[in-house]
Amino acid sequence: MRDFPSCFGENGVQVADSSSSSSAKNAQNLVNCVYQGRIRGRSCLITVTWSKNLMGQGLSVGIDDAANQCLCKVDIKPWLFSKRKGSKSLEAYSCKIDIYWDLSSAKFGSGPEPLEGFYVGVVVDKQMVLLLGDMRKEAFKKTNATPVASNAVFVAKREHICGKKVFSTKAQFCDNGQIHNLSIECDTNGNVSDPYLIVRVDGKNVMQVKRLRWKFRGNHTILVDGFAVEVFWDVHSWLFGTSLGNAVFMFKTCLSAEKLWTSGPISDPNTLPWSFSQRFLDSKSHNSLGFSLTLHAWKNE
Repeated sequence: MRDFPSCFGENGVQVADSSSSSSAKNAQNLVNCVYQGRIRGRSCLITVTWSKNLMGQGLSVGIDDAANQCLCKVDIKPWLFSKRKGSKSLEAYSCKIDIYWDLSSAKFGSGPEPLEGFYVGVVVDKQMVLLLGDMRKEAFKKTNATPVASNAVFVAKREHICGKKVFSTKAQFCDNGQIHNLSIECDTNGNVSDPYLIVRVDGKNVMQVKRLRWKFRGNHTILVDGFAVEVFWDVHSWLFGTSLGNAVFMFKTCLSAEKLWTSGPISDPNTLPWSFSQRFLDSKSHNSLGFSLTLHAWKNE
């Protein structure tokens, strides 16, 4: 998955970087969703990018091979209002790939992703490889496609969130998983003697980091929906950088609860030592369970 930070080193995560105010503003209006699917038996990654600017909402769909090389891509520009509904044919793996979309009735919130009233479909050999949105009936009718036995799996998401001290978003930690209210509270104001970090899921504290000046990068494991979720954070820019810098948080599903309890004894059911999570991340089996959510957090001035 290109552009998603690699965070699984011995010393935690180091992925934050500073940006200009212009690039920061643009980044806050982008959401990337990555799905793992198959086209004629070959594994591929389908990246759906939602964008937003003064001209309106935009969309792009790109398909990469297993080596992360771009095979094809289609961009629906936000200023082409006539293109809020349509289709386009691409070619990859020596076959025709049809992209269908209908955003003409889509309803949006404050972010670039539509909430309802839309569909985006990827069709190969008259089979619906990927279908997003709540207008499923309309999508199958328009495309004349049939469902595939194994749908594309939601494997990663990257988005940008803004706030002063609390940063909130909706999040799910696995494909077709329950949608949770996720909030990150991080006070790094210069007037605070002891900066801290708190992560909440559905209003419940699941992680707290004190003495953040000494622990500005790190990782910790929490439990959500019966899965162990590894949380990585990098708030170095907030503490020691410029006001334009962003912090980065990654949530990676790494282990089912059943495997967690049978892996060996742990002192606290809400935490795991690094060795447990590292052994799992190094194993081949994590591909069937893995999901990563990367959040770039920007502070409002």
